[in-house]
Amino acid sequence: MGQFEVYNSFPGDFTLISNRFLEDYMPKANGEFVKIYLYLLRCCQGGRAKMELSSIADTFNCTETDILRALRYWKESNILDVSFDQDGNVTSVRFSVPDSKLPEKKTPSSPAVSRNRLRALRDQEEVRQLLFIAEQYLGRILTSTDTETLLYLYDEVHLSAELLEYLIEYCVSKGSPSMAYIKKVGLSWAQQKITTVSQAKEETNLYNKNYFTILRAFGITNRNPLDKEIQYMNLWLNQYGFTMDIITEACSRTVLSTGKASFSYADSILESWFKKGVHHLSDIDSLDMNFQQKKAEKAKARPKAPAAGSKNKFNNFHQRNYNMAELERQLLGK
Repeated sequence: MGQFEVYNSFPGDFTLISNRFLEDYMPKANGEFVKIYLYLLRCCQGGRAKMELSSIADTFNCTETDILRALRYWKESNILDVSFDQDGNVTSVRFSVPDSKLPEKKTPSSPAVSRNRLRALRDQEEVRQLLFIAEQYLGRILTSTDTETLLYLYDEVHLSAELLEYLIEYCVSKGSPSMAYIKKVGLSWAQQKITTVSQAKEETNLYNKNYFTILRAFGITNRNPLDKEIQYMNLWLNQYGFTMDIITEACSRTVLSTGKASFSYADSILESWFKKGVHHLSDIDSLDMNFQQKKAEKAKARPKAPAAGSKNKFNNFHQRNYNMAELERQLLGK
C-alpha cells in the first residue's frame, strides 16, 4: 500500500491527549488499538505527516491488517476520520476531538444519575465511606467518571455498599482494577440476581476453581497461586478468552518442553495461539499438522550430505587380502 496523510488541528509542538479519551475511550479499547492511536497522534504532532501501513506494522511487529483493524475501530468510535480509495487503501487519517459522551446506544447499563442526585448521594455517610474505601483499594483518587460509575451501580443498579466494596476488592485481587471492568462485573452480578456478598463469593469461587485447575495442569498441588501467576491466568481467561481445555493443553506442553511449571513459557504458547485465532482444540491440531508438514517439506528439500568415511584408525591403513585355505595348508606342511 502507498503513503497516506495523518494530520490534526491541535496547537503546539507537543502531543495532546484528551482526558475524555483517557477516561472513557481508552479503558474500553484493545491495548494494541490504544498504542496505534497514540503512535499516530505522536507522529502528526506537527500538524500532518506522511505514513505507510507497512512502516507502522513494522514498528509494532504486527500485520497491516492489524493496523487497519485499529483504524476502523477508532473510526467507528468517531474519534478518527479514516478515508479509503476505491481499492480499499487508506488515503488519510484525521483526528477528531473525542465527544463529551461516548457514541453508544443508550441502554439500561449506561450511567444515568443526575447531578443533583449525585450531590445528594455524596452527602450520605455510607456513600462517602464507600468512595473512601474504593480509593484505598484502587490506590488512587477517583475521577468524576469513576465516582459516577460507582454511584450508578449503587443507586440505579441497586448494589449495596457492602457488595460494592467486595466487588472492588475482588476486581483488584484479580489484577483488573479498571473502573470499566468493575462496572462490567457489577452489571453481570446484577443480571444474575446477586445481592449479597456470600452470593458473590459463590460466583467468584468459580475463578478460584479455574486457578487451581491450571495449577494442577502444571503439577502444582500444594500451594495457592502467587500474584504473578494470577495475573497470567487472568490474562488467559479474560483477555485471551481461552477455555480451560486450551489453557491446560498449553500447560502440558510447557511441562513437556521445559520440565517445569513455567507460566511465562505457557504464556508465549497461548499468546501465539491467540494471535493465530485459536478457539478450539481442533484449531491447535490444525496448527500442529501444518507445522509438521512444513518441517517435513524442509527436511525433504535439504540436500543430503555425502556419507562420511569411517573414522576408525585401523581402517585408514591399506587392508591386505589373505587366502585362508592356503595359509592353513602351509602351516600343516602340506
